[in-house]
Amino acid sequence: ASGMGLEPLFQAWSYFRRRKFRECADLCSQLLERPHGEQELDSEYTVFQAAWSLKTRALTEMVYVDEIDMDQEGIAEIILDENAIAQVARPGTSLKLPGTSQGGGPSPAVRPVTQSGRPITGFVRPSTQSGRPSTMEQAIRTPRTALTARPITSASGGYVRLGTASMLTNPDGPFINLSRLNLAKYAQKPKLAKALFEYIFHHENDVKNALDLAALATEHAQFKDWWWKVQIGKCYYRLGLYREAEKQFKSALKQQDMVDTFLYLAKVYLRLDQPVTALNLFKQGLDRFPGEVTLICGIARIYEEMNNISSAAEYYKDVLKQDNTHVEAIACIGSNHFYSDQPEIALRFYRRLLQMGVYNCQLFNNLGLCCFYAQQYDMTLSSFERALFLAENEEETADVWYNLGHVAVGIGDLNLAYQCFKLTLVNNNDYAEAYNNLAVLEMRKGHVEQARALLQTASSLAPHMYEPHFNFAILSEKIGDLQRSYTAAQKSEAAFPGHVDTQQLIKQLKEHFSML
Repeated sequence: ASGMGLEPLFQAWSYFRRRKFRECADLCSQLLERPHGEQELDSEYTVFQAAWSLKTRALTEMVYVDEIDMDQEGIAEIILDENAIAQVARPGTSLKLPGTSQGGGPSPAVRPVTQSGRPITGFVRPSTQSGRPSTMEQAIRTPRTALTARPITSASGGYVRLGTASMLTNPDGPFINLSRLNLAKYAQKPKLAKALFEYIFHHENDVKNALDLAALATEHAQFKDWWWKVQIGKCYYRLGLYREAEKQFKSALKQQDMVDTFLYLAKVYLRLDQPVTALNLFKQGLDRFPGEVTLICGIARIYEEMNNISSAAEYYKDVLKQDNTHVEAIACIGSNHFYSDQPEIALRFYRRLLQMGVYNCQLFNNLGLCCFYAQQYDMTLSSFERALFLAENEEETADVWYNLGHVAVGIGDLNLAYQCFKLTLVNNNDYAEAYNNLAVLEMRKGHVEQARALLQTASSLAPHMYEPHFNFAILSEKIGDLQRSYTAAQKSEAAFPGHVDTQQLIKQLKEHFSML
């Protein structure tokens, strides 16, 4: 009879290992409805406790998000940030002023920048999406999540939305009533406590209760269990207590070297805007774990965010020496070659991604551009057609039409270019680059008023781009509106200080004004 009793539990464990979490949870629910007196063989736990533990793990896995990669800094975090950070950081020590350390990368004339002043990367990550808007209005308007038209709201809001999954997974109410749990009792049982912590943290998204449990458990372990210290650090990080989180992660590293702990600690330093400390930490980690891909990749990302493109490329190459199928490294090296005027080499990297089985709109879009600039015209249009076919949303479609507009300008078909840029705006009405290029085409037709209106729209949508400001300055100067021209030229110079044409225009205008 006891053999028969073990059978469903083994079945549930098998489901769990095969990642069939829904079936596993259902089977555990049936086991939990039985009378719970039977003892598990070779264990101090009863079948009931084993089923309870397995069900908590299955429910956690359904909504599990890796905390290391989940790093969205929302509007609330950016605008309401109370951490005092030096306003004028030394050059090359801050992520908020990345333009200060030009590390041999291409200028904004060649490689477009995001609103935070960083060059566009080859790989979309939450941190590269949002950037650091300078005003509340800009924050609400521009930072987009990867797919939605909603701005990235507070990160805590994102976690709460993940937490609502607890209602979906249990139609008849929550599996564990947290308010009635005696956390001190569970903290005495390390095996159950760990499963329960993960459940509270990921599934119920109740950081405060999770922190209480972790504090009791680490006390019970006499502060000798590094795992609990990392979990306390994660809770502090979520609550915005970065210095306390730093202490916990450092203490955990003293007891046990773990790659994940290095990554969590680096996240804390990056949030505190201390990239140099994070770099040193990653290098210490590499002394302990030579050739660890995630650590090398972390160094490369920081260099890329600090605008030090040449160092970033070197580290991405090191990543490929360890793991030659690392998508992020291949994509970033590819985009770096493309913007360094080596489209043929970039094409090889993107083809490598295609051979690896990456098959999406972005890849075919990049292949189309590389083929066009490498003068392989036969492949260009078929790549863009494939990209349009694979586009999953309007923003991706807009990108493809915008690039097709560039191809049309390149072959001299301005009517086609005009249509392409219009289609870009149909799909994404906030596409500043398309407004700018349409304005240039309108200027060629002699439609000055339309061109001015389009350029004003472009510069209000993307104040970080220098092109709309510069074009508006040139246009205003041509029609004799010198004051507006001077104002726009100054904005252009602020966005791209090294732009020679802007400097010449400002010099001309100053001469005009001095004559007046």
